[in-house]
Amino acid sequence: MKKIVYWLLSIAWMGVIFRSSAQPYQEQDVKPMLARYIDLSFLERFVDEIVFVYHQSEVSVANLGIYGYVEFFIRKGAHVGVFMVLFILFYLACSNTFLRFRTRNLILVAFFATVVYAALDEWHQGFTPNRTPYIGDVILDSFGALIGVFLVLLFLGWKKKRNAG
Repeated sequence: MKKIVYWLLSIAWMGVIFRSSAQPYQEQDVKPMLARYIDLSFLERFVDEIVFVYHQSEVSVANLGIYGYVEFFIRKGAHVGVFMVLFILFYLACSNTFLRFRTRNLILVAFFATVVYAALDEWHQGFTPNRTPYIGDVILDSFGALIGVFLVLLFLGWKKKRNAG
């Protein structure tokens, strides 16, 4: 029963990601909400000099405004966080399903599944108005999965230490 719950949680989380990728950018724009509730003008002097290119677009306060600049990091942070959670859910589902697999193999399977879903999600995003697929986002998603690997290993090490003592 436990394994079914973990697989259902994984599938539900994939559904959340799918739905998010199916929304046009305008429906996800958080700049108006940020501007309404938070005065970010104090940040401008700290980040004004930080300029870089992502997906052939300049990311800077001058180009995006402070709210667009902050939104960029919120959106990219969401990539990392969402796929970190997906990896952990995949790992839990796999570890409760494939009981004879070694931890390393469970982690590899869960990581591979997460990266494949990240790539498929970016491809799916290409069919959404005002959204474009980008390999850089798949790399961010994979980084999120890698953080998930680290957290799982940290937890397993803590659990092993606790059981030994």
